[in-house]
Amino acid sequence: MSECVRVHVWIGGRVQGVGFRAYTEAMARKVGVQGWVRNLRDGRVEAVFQGSPSAVEAMLTWCEQGSPGSQVEFVEQRPEPPEDLVGFQIRPTF
Repeated sequence: MSECVRVHVWIGGRVQGVGFRAYTEAMARKVGVQGWVRNLRDGRVEAVFQGSPSAVEAMLTWCEQGSPGSQVEFVEQRPEPPEDLVGFQIRPTF
């Protein structure tokens, strides 16, 4: 079985109202990571990416640039132990 990693991420800047979550979901499905993404009430976007190290790294790199129209100012990340996840979803604002 291949190695699986999980990263919890917070993205700040102009990342809400610019399709960031939808683009994140599309990219996650493209590279094959599991997890979720949601807006936070403080204006950040929160996400969890889980999969192969290269796929998770691809998501982190994508988050640094973001969706068209977004302006990413920072990406905070914290590794976590992998959990049972299936697919990738957009969650409600928290």
